[in-house]
Amino acid sequence: MSDAPWKVAALFAGIGGVELGLGRALGRELETLAFCEWWEPARAVLRARFGGIPIEPDVRELPRLPKGTTLVTAGFPCTDLSQAGRTAGIEGENSGLVSHVFRLLGEARTRTGGLPTLMIENVPNMLTLDRGKAMNYLIRAIEALGYAWAYRVVDSRFTGVPQRRRRVILIASVDLDPRRVLFADDAGDRSADVRADRFGFYWTEGRSGLGWAQDAVPTLKGGSTIGIPSPPAIWVPGAEPGRMLVKPSIEDAEAMQGFDRGWTDVDGTPARRSGPRWRMVGNAVTVGVARWVGARLGAPGDAVTDFVAWTPGGGAWPTAAAGRRGRVTVPRAIGEFPVHEEYRHLADLVDAAGAEALSLRATTGFWSRLQQGNLGRHPGFRDDVRRHIRAHERGGAAATHLLTVP
Repeated sequence: MSDAPWKVAALFAGIGGVELGLGRALGRELETLAFCEWWEPARAVLRARFGGIPIEPDVRELPRLPKGTTLVTAGFPCTDLSQAGRTAGIEGENSGLVSHVFRLLGEARTRTGGLPTLMIENVPNMLTLDRGKAMNYLIRAIEALGYAWAYRVVDSRFTGVPQRRRRVILIASVDLDPRRVLFADDAGDRSADVRADRFGFYWTEGRSGLGWAQDAVPTLKGGSTIGIPSPPAIWVPGAEPGRMLVKPSIEDAEAMQGFDRGWTDVDGTPARRSGPRWRMVGNAVTVGVARWVGARLGAPGDAVTDFVAWTPGGGAWPTAAAGRRGRVTVPRAIGEFPVHEEYRHLADLVDAAGAEALSLRATTGFWSRLQQGNLGRHPGFRDDVRRHIRAHERGGAAATHLLTVP
């Protein structure tokens, strides 16, 4: 057993994105004592990639945290909070499991007299759901244990991956000021870094939102509006008809989350579109986000903004805040891009020439939904969707004329 200052109990561990990122930042100064993950495909990944670390099966049956735990990570299920899920709320069947995090922390305080630092990751919808009810619950539970806390919405693109993935990162601690972790960096947006040669969108939607992203894909998800984990699509302007709309592979998706390609390819787990690898990657924490948090846990800095008082009411919480003992403050100015790591363009990460084309069935379904609203009006996009359809209707032959878009 090492004398590492950060000893981690990873609850709702998934495929280990948080611990992989923390480890890349902290190196030998981090030791993962145990994982807790119930889903067998994810457990298989943890066994293969973090050999020798115990894996507990069910947070509801976990009696206590491992001895010596100094950091608890908890990307608790977002299915009852996410707009892609059922939005049942913080007390839903899955998201309500976060109550066991507080049970375990309370037990640790009673048993040892101390409290580990806490890191929570979840979807931004938790800030608005039920007019702030989810956040009210979380903050009350955190402060009841005696923690100071801070949270911030960040966009995974700050880590250099071409995926627009907004997530809430919350740090609570009795040993350090969480503001010195989450608010010590702010680099502004990175619109100057993106190209206009690739665009990502959700082909499973089309009526109320496309998830449109330039030089990136929208958020990789474990589920979709058609009920299965689905990759987004990529529009490649100027490609030959039939190749204008393509889908990233599961290995591309792993890279967009900061994992090595093949990270979830263990025990023969299938890579089919509705298979567990897509669900695991869609539910994971972007590795680079956890790496940034880990770097600041190891070397806290001064906050780059000042704060003003804010009073919770019957509405949404702000995109960043901090507090202790019932007093909440918000930063005057803080963005979703703490730093700008070198950006990997979508055209460089996804080989459009070798990628799977969006099928005729998928494209015609998307086109039907698209016509019911006013979305997808980027110059040339609708024309290329129709070209793509016509090329596949002709058995892959390139269309040579432009159809009039209704």
